[in-house]
Amino acid sequence: MTQASAKFIVVEGLEGAGKSSAIALIRDFIEKHTGLAPVCTREPGGTPLAERIRDLVKIADPSDPLCDESECLLIYAARAQLVANVIKPALAEGKWVLGDRHNLSSLAYQGGGRGLMPLVEAVSNATLKGFKPDLTLYLDLDPKLGLQRAAKRGELDRIEQQAIDFFERARATYLKLASEDERIVVIDASQTMAEVHKDILAVLQAMAW
Repeated sequence: MTQASAKFIVVEGLEGAGKSSAIALIRDFIEKHTGLAPVCTREPGGTPLAERIRDLVKIADPSDPLCDESECLLIYAARAQLVANVIKPALAEGKWVLGDRHNLSSLAYQGGGRGLMPLVEAVSNATLKGFKPDLTLYLDLDPKLGLQRAAKRGELDRIEQQAIDFFERARATYLKLASEDERIVVIDASQTMAEVHKDILAVLQAMAW
């Protein structure tokens, strides 16, 4: 594997879409084809500072509710830290990077869901400067079904507790952005896990290795 061959792959989706199992599948596929395990990241998070920011975003504090603009800026602070200190250095060393969420999440959740697209685009441009994944797999699922799945995992976090129309706006934004970027592949996550994994593997096998 050469430095030039290293890729940044991201898995996106609403709550309960099956990202964790998809990431495990992709991680094993990359390791099989390159001989090395990819660097795995999650957002927000992935560095000591970014993980502290994750707690601020995910855990509700009734005494000091997080406003939408602060949520957006905190997530980008965590993302900038992760890209600068983990993702870009790994790619420069020829390592594949596998991300659990990236910038598309902010465009969908804060841009579409919160209605802050001008702010999201401005902060994205300022912090990422055009940096994008080589491939994003968006696991598409009806929000109602996704939240039912998420609820079975246990107590919902601050983001998961948002009203259904928030997730419907986020989903619509995901699909719109996917239709405009060939690097974003939509996977029907309402299928069985076996069918979802089959579709993901078909996308991965079509890549140059």
